Amino acid sequence: MSHNLFDTFAAQMRKRADADFITTRNGRRYSYTDALTQSAQLAGALTELGVKQGDRVAVQVDKSPEAILLYLACLRIGSVYLPLNTGYTGDEIRYFLNDAEPALFVCRPKMEEQARALAADTGCPAVATLGHAADGSLMDAAQQAAPREDSVALEKDDLAAILYTSGTTGRSKGAMLTHQNLASNSKTLASAWHFSADDRLIHALPIFHTHGLFVACNVTLMAGASMLFLPKFDVDEIFAELPHGSVLMGVPTFYTRLVQDERLTPEMTANMRLFVSGSAPLTSETHAAFEAKTGHAILERYGMTETNMNLSNPYEGARRAGTVGKPLPGVEMRIIDRENGREVPQGEIGILQVRGPNVFTGYWRMPEKTREELLEDGFFITGDLAMVDDQGYVHIVGRDKDLVISGGYNVYPKEVEQVIDELDQVAESAVIGLPHPDFGEGVTAVVVRQQGATPGEDQLEEAAVIEHLDGRLAKYKQPKRVFFVDELPRNTMGKVQKNELRKRFHDTYPST
Repeated sequence: MSHNLFDTFAAQMRKRADADFITTRNGRRYSYTDALTQSAQLAGALTELGVKQGDRVAVQVDKSPEAILLYLACLRIGSVYLPLNTGYTGDEIRYFLNDAEPALFVCRPKMEEQARALAADTGCPAVATLGHAADGSLMDAAQQAAPREDSVALEKDDLAAILYTSGTTGRSKGAMLTHQNLASNSKTLASAWHFSADDRLIHALPIFHTHGLFVACNVTLMAGASMLFLPKFDVDEIFAELPHGSVLMGVPTFYTRLVQDERLTPEMTANMRLFVSGSAPLTSETHAAFEAKTGHAILERYGMTETNMNLSNPYEGARRAGTVGKPLPGVEMRIIDRENGREVPQGEIGILQVRGPNVFTGYWRMPEKTREELLEDGFFITGDLAMVDDQGYVHIVGRDKDLVISGGYNVYPKEVEQVIDELDQVAESAVIGLPHPDFGEGVTAVVVRQQGATPGEDQLEEAAVIEHLDGRLAKYKQPKRVFFVDELPRNTMGKVQKNELRKRFHDTYPST
């Protein structure tokens, strides 16, 4: 029996035949039959370009339906799909090409000259181009190639993809994901979130990341549903599509922008059945405001590059603001004391660890890092600090590396951020630890004022924030300084980049 994920998808694709798979706002359409045909043509092109089973195919292209068909073609022939952030620079791409040693680098047509130079420098044997309008040399090759109608028989632990982590704390690590990892998680999510062939997903996420690729696209394929592909998140386009969609998957930024718009009403969202949020924490305020305006409670879930999805609020039942729900079927979790390695009691904070068929097999060519984070008993150390409340829902408190230790006391940034965010004049905040000569680390808040705040006596200032915290938090948790910025730095998936804030404000507390 083959465990090739493509075979699982193909069975559903043949069943759905002429139904929509991917459509675009400008009228392009791929039925499931079209997707089968075109992925076979692309598989033929990959073969003629020298790609074999187990070879990596590095892909840095703009979002398009054809990029998803290329992903399917890679699955079909047993090669390893390696999507790269479109924002990566030449130097960053050089690192990935050197590290992954792909057999093929697929880039945007306008980047072909630079890509060929990088390929020559790194020994990558082939380059092809793919544009957002079904153009480029790869599509030309697909039209001429003999189609590969077959799919390669694979074992469940054969690699399907490598996704590189952001590398904010060092070298980017390539998370190795198998066909079983992706198949098990997409089946679980399709069931847990009640996906069916009747669903139409409004897809406004990037497709080089777990959320937009392995959650959105894989779940759609598993259910035989359809997707509307938007190039990016655009408020006007989302509102144009809400009456025709049934599911929206987004990051918190999507929802904060939607709730600020007067067009968000129960009538506008009447056809929608599910709004999902992830990749970064959703504030309780946004959760409550969205539900008040639409009657829909956003379903927040929790996952990682290395694990796909681990936890989810329930489809049926209370979706609790500020939590990421409970373990998905087949996923185990435990919360471990960061000092002694023992499980903590309910209600106490520790490091979240997860185990299940969704968990990756390790980091590409980093055996020591793999042993550090993927334990012998199969549990993966997520690096996230979490606690379980009295109803069994999991709260993500922050990243272990973001924990502030001030004067020997542990300060969890989210606890402080939640109290700061209570202020009407605060849009959002981020709490970090900075080197301090007396306390080791000084608790420091970086705040974005609410839009509409005017300069002068009504503008929120540092003293007012500190006064608000006095009496609400222990003294050691209170920020020693508060800074104001126009916006917090974020990565493409909406996560606040606290490492950038630490660099910017590093010298706040100079040694005396």
